[in-house]
Amino acid sequence: MQDIRKTIERINELKHMRNAVILAHNYERGEIQDVADFTGDSLGLSQQAVQQKADVIVFCGVHFMAESAAILSPHKTVLLPELHAGCPMASMVTAGAMREEKKKYPEAAVVCYVNSTAEVKAESDICCTSANAIEVVNSLNEEEVLFVPDRNLADYVARNTDKRIIPWNGHCPTHNQILVSDMIKARKAHPDAEVLAHPECRREVLDLSDKIYSTTGMLDHAGRSATKEFIVATEKGILHKLEKDNPGKKFYSASDFAVCPDMKAIDLDALLLSLEKMQHIISVPEDVRVRAKLALDRMLAIKRNR
Repeated sequence: MQDIRKTIERINELKHMRNAVILAHNYERGEIQDVADFTGDSLGLSQQAVQQKADVIVFCGVHFMAESAAILSPHKTVLLPELHAGCPMASMVTAGAMREEKKKYPEAAVVCYVNSTAEVKAESDICCTSANAIEVVNSLNEEEVLFVPDRNLADYVARNTDKRIIPWNGHCPTHNQILVSDMIKARKAHPDAEVLAHPECRREVLDLSDKIYSTTGMLDHAGRSATKEFIVATEKGILHKLEKDNPGKKFYSASDFAVCPDMKAIDLDALLLSLEKMQHIISVPEDVRVRAKLALDRMLAIKRNR
């Protein structure tokens, strides 16, 4: 315990010395969320970074998230404490494969989930989040939409729009392995609990949920709801903040296997080393950054109603 306290003290010392801000995604280890200046979803954190006067952004998340921060804050130094913290879903699509697919559907708008690389964002017309995906798609003039890279989120959108959705065959392994059997088991164990599911889950899992939300939506709903118990179908890391923000309520993971190893790659030692050595710097080539930012800016220009 003493060593942990010393590590946290040193992290805070270096943070002030570097004029750094520490951002942590809702799926990160609890110890990382607790030392962060801000926690949230990937895009929300990147937007938060823009507003800070810090010179250094330490992004405790995965690679594409640090890239998003670099896209929106090009004059700040963006650090990713663990360079190998990636995203399997983001790796399921490349810019080259996107260009080839776009040739098949020349009349389609390309909507890119923010859980993607900067190069893929640069090849897209507009980005979306899990919270605003339906709104973004419905705002478009085109009647066909090539949606990348998450087929589950694409399917969720397709059920809430009249447009033709052409899904990319990618998925989040962590969300995709939450099964109907998990949901049935969880409901049986906690019959009074409300079920919240992330739209990256399979359709049949969403059909067994009471509400469908992004991570930020789950946190907001749990805070304002009179319900005292919740089953949460998303990565287990979010339980830390849900429990911390709602001490009088109980939260249960829909599956014991809903753990993303990439989101757990960063620990306090890695964070400390990142600040000590100023590693690992994440940057985006300017031509890619400008085009990727345009896709993000188009999304941000749409009023968020959900």
